[in-house]
Amino acid sequence: MDAVQDEAAGKRARGLDRAFEILDFLRQKRQALKPNEIAAQIGAPRSSVYELVNLLLSNGILEFTGGEGRVYLGRKLYFLGAAYENHFDFTRECEAALEQLADETRETAQFCMLDGNRYTVVRMREGARPFRISTDVGQSVPIPWTASGRLLVAHLSDQDILNFIPPQDFRLPNGEWLEPQTFIAEVRQAEREGLFTFNSIVDSFTHCFAVPVRGEEGHAAATLCLVTPRDDGIANRDRYLDCLKKAAAGLDHAPTRPKRG
Repeated sequence: MDAVQDEAAGKRARGLDRAFEILDFLRQKRQALKPNEIAAQIGAPRSSVYELVNLLLSNGILEFTGGEGRVYLGRKLYFLGAAYENHFDFTRECEAALEQLADETRETAQFCMLDGNRYTVVRMREGARPFRISTDVGQSVPIPWTASGRLLVAHLSDQDILNFIPPQDFRLPNGEWLEPQTFIAEVRQAEREGLFTFNSIVDSFTHCFAVPVRGEEGHAAATLCLVTPRDDGIANRDRYLDCLKKAAAGLDHAPTRPKRG
């Protein structure tokens, strides 16, 4: 009997893992897809994907959109996210910090965190620029491509960093290979200095600044960032870092702090 119960529990756990995989895959693709397309692209059996998609549809987690049986993330996820945000002070505080940063610097300000073993922009305030130079909110990016990534993994040992980051993520957007040991050296530099800045790896005309927002354990639970035109960022480096550090100090412990009252 115990073996049967263990097997049933194992199947439920695998089904739950697969359901989250489907949701995360749709988030990454940012488009509605047919269940058979999802199954093919995540390498899962069609039968299990159809079964899970139907279950998620019946609970409002997925919705039909775009015709021909295509599905995408449902509005129930919005309400779940809103409930999460309502439980924490950091959302309101983060928005205020980003608005102040954007006003003070006229640059694009971002609040960033890890999503699994990828970097993502959680909140953003556009700067007063005639063109857009930022990553979309919610888009996952390989950690080595980002200034924030050096800070967000700094609490890990060198070997843990190598185990955590998929090897293919050291291949940069231009096709060049970033040596993992070079990345680790930059992580340790960021850890010592409490900041990291560099000319963006993702494009050729921006300069990125990142400072840690520390959680209760003392390491970077998130980062505050500025994304600037390269020349302006280099010319205003000290002032921009001063603005970032002051804003980050006001958010320390906020990513894990429940709302008061």
